[in-house]
Amino acid sequence: MDNREEQEKKQIEEYKKNPFINFADSINRSVIGDLGALTRGGCLVRIVTTLVIIGGLLVFLFFK
Repeated sequence: MDNREEQEKKQIEEYKKNPFINFADSINRSVIGDLGALTRGGCLVRIVTTLVIIGGLLVFLFFK
């Protein structure tokens, strides 16, 4: 089993014990964002995400 899957199962069990932890995590992710979600996709999603980030940086540097 993948380490990430084990961590998610532990987190689900913790959410069942303390439901306000889930609420706090949701608020934190809405403010900070979940960067791990960008890398959970397949190869094509990773390539597109990388291109968008690099393209955004290039546009930012070009117009600066």
